[in-house]
Amino acid sequence: MTRPAAEAVEGGVRVAVRLTPKARRDAIEGLAATADGGCEIRASVTAVPEDGKANRALVKLLSKAWGVPKSAIAIVAGATDRHKILSLAGDPAHILPRIEASLADTLRTP
Repeated sequence: MTRPAAEAVEGGVRVAVRLTPKARRDAIEGLAATADGGCEIRASVTAVPEDGKANRALVKLLSKAWGVPKSAIAIVAGATDRHKILSLAGDPAHILPRIEASLADTLRTP
């Protein structure tokens, strides 16, 4: 069974993200397969990966794209790694459709 990139958990949503820092633009780029058979959301930010700048840029990007407050997003694993696990506090019934919509937008954008 494959692990989804975003799944409902108690109190919110757990999201797996692969972050590319020092990119040309801040963007959610789609989905990528992981070595364990799951998938994760690919995101890129222009910020450099030092002093938490790239992580803060990622939280800002996802907050804007998914319509959740920055304070509701926490990096729970992978703070110094490209592969991160984020926790989004809130109602999964409201958050998951927003995540799916942002991923659908990446498929339409060339």
